[in-house]
Amino acid sequence: MYRSKSILILLISLNIIFIKCIIAFDACEKSDRGETGCEEQHSRNFYGEEVNVIYADVLVFTVATNETHGYNRYIDSVRTFGIEPKILGFGQKWKGGDMLYPGGGWKINLLKNALKPFEGSEEKIVVFTDSYDVIFLGQLSEIIRRFKDTGARVLFGAEPFCWPNVELAPQYPEVTKGQRFLNSGAYIGYLKEINNILNRAEIKDTEDDQLFFTKAYLDKDFRESNKIQLDHLSEIIHNLHGASDILEIKTVEHKEGPETYYLKNRETGTEPLIVHGNGRSKVTLNYLSNYLPNGVWNSIDGCVSCKKGQLDLEKIKRDEWPTVLLALFVEMNTPFLEGFFKKIHQLEYPKNRIHLFVHNAMKYHTNQVNRFIEAHGAEYLSVKQIKPEDGTTEWAARDLSLDQCLAKNCEIYFAVDSIAHLDNQFTLKLLIEQNRTVIAPMLVRPGKAWSNFWGSLTKDGFYARSNDYMDIVHNDKRGLWNVPYINSAYVINSTLLKTYDRSQLSYNKPTVDADMAICQTLRDLDVFMYVSNRVDFGHLINADSYDITRTEPDMYQIFENEQDWEEAYIHPDYPEELNPQHKNEQPCPDVYRFPIVTRKFAQSLINMMESFGKWSSGKNEDERLEGGYEAVPTRDIHMNQVGWERHWLYFLQKYVRPLQEHVFTGYYHDPPRSLMNFVVRYRPDEQPSLRPHHDSSTYTINIALNEAGKDYSGGGCRFIRYNCSVTDSKVGWMLMHPGRLTHYHEGLLVTNGTRYIMISFVDP
Repeated sequence: MYRSKSILILLISLNIIFIKCIIAFDACEKSDRGETGCEEQHSRNFYGEEVNVIYADVLVFTVATNETHGYNRYIDSVRTFGIEPKILGFGQKWKGGDMLYPGGGWKINLLKNALKPFEGSEEKIVVFTDSYDVIFLGQLSEIIRRFKDTGARVLFGAEPFCWPNVELAPQYPEVTKGQRFLNSGAYIGYLKEINNILNRAEIKDTEDDQLFFTKAYLDKDFRESNKIQLDHLSEIIHNLHGASDILEIKTVEHKEGPETYYLKNRETGTEPLIVHGNGRSKVTLNYLSNYLPNGVWNSIDGCVSCKKGQLDLEKIKRDEWPTVLLALFVEMNTPFLEGFFKKIHQLEYPKNRIHLFVHNAMKYHTNQVNRFIEAHGAEYLSVKQIKPEDGTTEWAARDLSLDQCLAKNCEIYFAVDSIAHLDNQFTLKLLIEQNRTVIAPMLVRPGKAWSNFWGSLTKDGFYARSNDYMDIVHNDKRGLWNVPYINSAYVINSTLLKTYDRSQLSYNKPTVDADMAICQTLRDLDVFMYVSNRVDFGHLINADSYDITRTEPDMYQIFENEQDWEEAYIHPDYPEELNPQHKNEQPCPDVYRFPIVTRKFAQSLINMMESFGKWSSGKNEDERLEGGYEAVPTRDIHMNQVGWERHWLYFLQKYVRPLQEHVFTGYYHDPPRSLMNFVVRYRPDEQPSLRPHHDSSTYTINIALNEAGKDYSGGGCRFIRYNCSVTDSKVGWMLMHPGRLTHYHEGLLVTNGTRYIMISFVDP
């Protein structure tokens, strides 16, 4: 009796477990986006043995000979859904010919052999896909359910092109919707019918697998007897080449947790579960992989995949950090090169772990480059400098830098162009810690959408904008992005350099620029390039209008490179002058003094004027003025004479006007207007002083350009009504005072040397 009761309890328990399995299986069947986690529910049997109940009658195969970035992405995608495929050909030499041309028959022969142990299991289902250019987007249970719903015994993906023999196109059945032609990159079928196709004819390893399957499909009797269909509507399989523009990434919002992503075909309304980047669609596949399958990136967690494989250099002694070949390239005349080198030197990375390589192709920059190397070269492990007179082309110099990396046995290659300003001193460290084979810090021209990466490519390999490009460059999305093109600054792990020789991995394609050449090579080698905007790394210089025929050409870059111009020329204490809690200096009644420009600005302005050299006579007659007469003449040069009037008026609006509104409250005029903007030169033997006068302005500014007591003796400004003089002028500091009525003033006598001041009569 006890035995019978025990048996009854066991049977009831088994029945309950069976029902739970059916319910769970049904849940998996209903899930098309991997939301149920079914692979976890069915990872063990009743005895605790690791099996997969759902997938027991499904065989998943792929072909891969070696571990590439595409292969690792494929493996990540299938494992996301608990799928463990059988990898065919791994570790072997590829025998399928050049896949840029018809080939791939070896894949068929590998699968033939792999299926032999399963003879007699005719109802097993075989799922075969390529690997390097395939991503799984959903549960295997849902893939199988959709396959069964088609009624087919074998289902191939479809595409819009009849490859590799277009002459066979008329033999294909017409379709009213979707893609018409067979693609062999992914197919599903019952073992019996799959074997029927594979054994229909012999195929050499180097013959074309797609043509092999096409001939089988176009044999009407064979097609119908084996119930072979094409997935015209992309119910399961979507081949991207020629059909990528009909796809869109859609999101599913959840009450709790981040959104998830899936792929939708806009033409057919279907949601494919396997996507194949066939032909020239690898760039599109890489773009999709930034979001798919679920969990790569989302708006709450950001870049989830960024954390995968990350390093922490802080856990390693600094003397053991990876050795770096830092390759600097000055390939064009570049504004603010001094700032570029300053930021390179400030990189927070031990210099005794860095070999320095510098290629300067510009004679104009020779002195700047030499000054940097003379000042800091000894701090680095070694220095290799290539000068303009050496005549080395950019392509050759970049290849030579790769060779130097190998020769120095470096672990990291870091290329930085002169237009790339690395404002973040931890840039190199952060890129190394991200632990990707090729990675660039995102750099953007401030206020523009011009960056150092492309989100997509045109058919001929040039710039195209991806759907998320603007979100990335504006940092609305932060993460690590698989992109087809990078430039200006990037890290390459030296394992890549050791894998390929120079004939395979080279910049030397003179028909395109060096960066386009190396990026094309990396794409062809299935090497992923990433750009990171996880943090702010720096920005790009705009060198398009840089005119080295001018004296002090950087001074003319206030419009094109305002951020760098401000960094070089605006006094670091200027912002504090606008602080409401700060007490502004007032040496005389209603005369204010502010730090506004740097010594570099002051000296550059003097250089511009002295280089021009056409100082006025200091007489009342002045043909530069409307009317030809100056009531209170000085020895001066006007800003418009050196082509700097427009720049100066912007300077007045951007930097002077806020100070005026701050101290002379209630007066507002934007933009300020000024007809007289000039540099005055006082010398004992020319014009040593200036008689008392009123300025024809609402307010006047006077910037000291050189140093009292050092560059000249005497000088200064006396406000007669208040009997108050300002004689201790500070370089880069500006006097601001009312122009009419109250502030009658004179220029005091310069007894020795030369005094330079910048004057503007604002709002005359």
